[in-house]
Amino acid sequence: MPMAYEALWHEYMQMPVVTRAYTTACVITTLAVQLDLVSPFQLYFNPILIVEQYQAPYLPWVLLGFSVLLGNTIWVDLVGMAVGHTYYFAEDVFPRLRGGFRILKTPQILKTLFDAHPEDPDYTPPPEDRPGGFNWGQEANVQ
Repeated sequence: MPMAYEALWHEYMQMPVVTRAYTTACVITTLAVQLDLVSPFQLYFNPILIVEQYQAPYLPWVLLGFSVLLGNTIWVDLVGMAVGHTYYFAEDVFPRLRGGFRILKTPQILKTLFDAHPEDPDYTPPPEDRPGGFNWGQEANVQ
């Protein structure tokens, strides 16, 4: 085995397991893209892979696992999970129970600021606001 390869292998094996796995995944992904085995579009915009393999209910547990692996405190994650479950119950479960009602209501100021305003069906934009200067979707004025 050549000396350079041996030194590289030794350094690779000295990496922590998580770093080694991440580095390996990055190198394999880069090679796959460069060899046209997979396109970047398939990696970034694959909704089937995202929905089937990384479902939202498992995300808090994944984040908790990373906190444990990195040696961080888990209390922040546990409090976040408790708050998330409380919100889910108050917003989605309790109102559907017999005698249930919406506990949380959006303040009117936020509705006023962020809700879409209804559009006027009779509004016609001025000619300078119409792109291209052509009356798209309107009857032509032939004289």
